[in-house]
Amino acid sequence: MSEAISSRIGLEIKADVLVIGGGPAGAWAAISAAHSGASVVLADKGFCGSSGATAPSGTGVWYIQPDAQLRTEAKLSRYELGGRLAENAWMDRVLNKAFERMNSLAVWGYPYPESDDGTVHVRGLQGPEYMRLMRKLALKAGVKILDHSPALELLADEHGVGGARGIRTQTNEPWSVRSGAVVIATGGCAFLSKALGCNVLTGDGYLLAAEAGSSFSGMEFSNAYAIAPTFSSVTKTAYYRYASFYYEDGTDVEGAGSQRGRSIIAKNLLQGKQVYARLDQAPEDIKPALRVGQTNFFLPFDRLGLDPFTDMFPVTLRLEGTVRGTGGIRIANESCATDVPGLYAAGDAATRELICGGFTGGGSHNAAWAMSSGSFAGQGAAEYALQLGAAAHTRSVAGLSSTTLTNQSTDSSAAAAKLSERIEAIQAETHPYDKNLFRTEQGLTSSLDRLDHLWKEIRSEPITLNASAYKAREVAAMTATARLMYHSARERTETRGMHKRADFPALDPNQRYRLISNGLDEIKVRTEQVSEEAVSV
Repeated sequence: MSEAISSRIGLEIKADVLVIGGGPAGAWAAISAAHSGASVVLADKGFCGSSGATAPSGTGVWYIQPDAQLRTEAKLSRYELGGRLAENAWMDRVLNKAFERMNSLAVWGYPYPESDDGTVHVRGLQGPEYMRLMRKLALKAGVKILDHSPALELLADEHGVGGARGIRTQTNEPWSVRSGAVVIATGGCAFLSKALGCNVLTGDGYLLAAEAGSSFSGMEFSNAYAIAPTFSSVTKTAYYRYASFYYEDGTDVEGAGSQRGRSIIAKNLLQGKQVYARLDQAPEDIKPALRVGQTNFFLPFDRLGLDPFTDMFPVTLRLEGTVRGTGGIRIANESCATDVPGLYAAGDAATRELICGGFTGGGSHNAAWAMSSGSFAGQGAAEYALQLGAAAHTRSVAGLSSTTLTNQSTDSSAAAAKLSERIEAIQAETHPYDKNLFRTEQGLTSSLDRLDHLWKEIRSEPITLNASAYKAREVAAMTATARLMYHSARERTETRGMHKRADFPALDPNQRYRLISNGLDEIKVRTEQVSEEAVSV
């Protein structure tokens, strides 16, 4: 709670819909809400259009022509890999919406490549051009964008969520938005692993949703690690489908690869054996296309004078957590509403189990989910808010922060040092392969003991409302996220999707269900059955 914030005069806005997060899911949510007749505010921790995981990268999209056979093959492609947890109806909805939205981008000016005869090839997206266009479209639709404006807490009353408030980091000015509905599109959590575009993704929306009472689904599917050169932050694992993996002496690392083979790489790294890669399986005719598709991938090599197609280079596995995992805020219905009235979720902040089950990778399903769930959530939030009418702006709402937000000043250097120590403590439980990738009952319980203690410390200390307040909330969010992950992971006593239990290495057919978690001080986990329709995809 944060009664003190109201004593400072800042930016105060009334709107039908508030979208928190300015990546592709947030931008699509804002545009969809505006096109549905709602007044919309979008608040982004960074700069909408250039921050987040999508903006600096090229991305494939789960874009499939409306052909029955092609769609069936597309749905089956990761169904088994994801542990048979995806649902047919949701896969169909997302394939339809992604197809529609990708073609809309062509009409709205996205520069898809063209053949000499003028044929436009709708396929993947380049992040800079894509997000630049999305910002332009949002502004054109009448969306008010608050850049560099992290949300610190949601506002709510007994009827549900009614807005949020935060701080403008460039001016140290508080902001608040009273709204009929809120869409959380803040992305996932990569625990400050320095993966490209991911250091703004610290689970902020998970914390906000948990404080409002939302449930989470699939948080055990949160241990995504991506292959990257040791000297680069670019995690473009898809390119390693063309790679062979070697030890320093040039002998093969048997079984290493970009999907299941990541475990082989991790085991070698844990033993102190450096693994090297070389993209020597890439056909000559596609090498130029690879450079065009992901320019950032090649820049670190070019700077070092290396050719990744012919030279061996050392690799590591960089944690991407729930950014490339599939767990997130539980989706309660087709409008991407949460369990809490007035609160919606989209993109990586929301669970992707509905279309991926327990496994996904970069781009593809993630990109399709962002534009689809963003569209569903934006429209749903607009319809909900417009039904409330003027009453939405006259409710007596209060802040939901689990830690007190105060104007009382603190020793900034001491506070910064404490935050740094806590980040290291969180990373010590989430980054190591032998804790997060290869999980055991003993390891999970030990990590939870330390994380639970850290959470109690965080809960007991007020946060000073200044331009650095969001950093303290990031630490709280990462701690809450890790605890939700590990409580769920401890309950799933099998290996399914990306969730690997070293003490339960086999898939258990009797555990084909979702794990729903909720809570902050005390986290509870329950099971939820998967639609049987998914079996007959």
